[in-house]
Amino acid sequence: MCFLLADGKEKPQANRNDCVPFIFSLLLHPVQIRFSTRMKALALILAGVAATFFIPNLPAAERILSPQEVAQKQEWERAIKQQREKELALVSELRRVIVAGSRETSEAEMKLYSNAVHAIDRNTRYVNPAARNKPVDFSYVMVPIPGGEFTMGSPENEVGRRADEGPQRKVKVSPFWMEQCEVTWAEYEPFMLNMEEPYPKDTNRVGDASDAVAKPTKPYDELSFGMGKNGCPALAMTQHGANKYCEWLSAKTGHFYRLPTEAEWEYACRAGTTTAYSFGNNPTNLSDYAWFEDNSDRKYHKVGKKKPNPWGLYDMHGNVAEWCLDQYDPNFYAQGKAASANPWNKATQPYPHVIRGGAWRAFGETEKSDANGEFQLRSAAREKSDKVWKTDPNLPPSIWYLDKAQFVGFRIIRPLKIPTADEMFHYWNSGVENEGPPRW
Repeated sequence: MCFLLADGKEKPQANRNDCVPFIFSLLLHPVQIRFSTRMKALALILAGVAATFFIPNLPAAERILSPQEVAQKQEWERAIKQQREKELALVSELRRVIVAGSRETSEAEMKLYSNAVHAIDRNTRYVNPAARNKPVDFSYVMVPIPGGEFTMGSPENEVGRRADEGPQRKVKVSPFWMEQCEVTWAEYEPFMLNMEEPYPKDTNRVGDASDAVAKPTKPYDELSFGMGKNGCPALAMTQHGANKYCEWLSAKTGHFYRLPTEAEWEYACRAGTTTAYSFGNNPTNLSDYAWFEDNSDRKYHKVGKKKPNPWGLYDMHGNVAEWCLDQYDPNFYAQGKAASANPWNKATQPYPHVIRGGAWRAFGETEKSDANGEFQLRSAAREKSDKVWKTDPNLPPSIWYLDKAQFVGFRIIRPLKIPTADEMFHYWNSGVENEGPPRW
């Protein structure tokens, strides 16, 4: 080989940039050189390419780092620690504000409520200054969901059932509020476009808490994909983007918001029913409750235009699929982990995460076996995120957008019980939003 993996000690190391041209000269030299020599040169080039693209991606335990890589790794770890400390300080401050403003202490006090959020678009992306400083207020409605126990998963005889939906388990869920509709562009864009920030600044300081929450980078595509935005659900964000929106909204409102767990989502979707859909077992009634492959005209639609489920939640079936907190594990139920109170399969890797509810079009594995996507809209149906949904041209890839997930959005919940600061931190920060360790 023309270059060696360093072992952390000072020792001579050949420069691969010097070696490759030399090998190419052997391969292409006009003077007669034996065929076997040319083949050896070609093999060295291929080995160099493999080392360049494969070896740096090996886990640290499987290769020895050079002194420079060791220093880079230590610097990265220090930066991560500092970022975590800043985020924990912010979350602790947010929790103090949330606890001070909380009024409800029992399930009996939980009522449906509407919240209006005031925001001003101060962003300097506008060429015309007159376009700045306009209000971008929005509102949303939260529906109380009573605590209780339900059977999670689907029976073996349910039409369209997949193996990852069983075995069924009894699960207890604590009371919470759930957003009546999916989060719309009107709600999400003030966060996504960082509208209230006229100029970039430190987004980790503790002060105006909503300013301090980390926000997305500029999207590299028009994320409604020509389907329109007025009254429509936001989509194509990563789970991390949805998590940080929940933190931002919590800071704006003084209420603790987060994504639902998979169990909370199915519990709310079923709304006390045990049938395949919240309205029964017959998929011929889907058009009354859902936008999906058969009636969507190949696009999403404004939220809240179909019939709600028995608990007053709209679009739980169809329109856009919805992020949950959980890591997707096809054997999660079989392992018995879901047979508990408030189960949550915490994420340990960037992919896949659980997505529920189905969408205006079939996607994922269902797309291959269920042409009109009706089985994907069942209350127990589970889907998972996929790395191929991201074709970000940036390096490293953005942690905020999934440009091929034109069918994934989310809705928020607010649990009655306010979690600890450490619990809040982990609800809003999965720790696996980056798709891999740095290339040292």
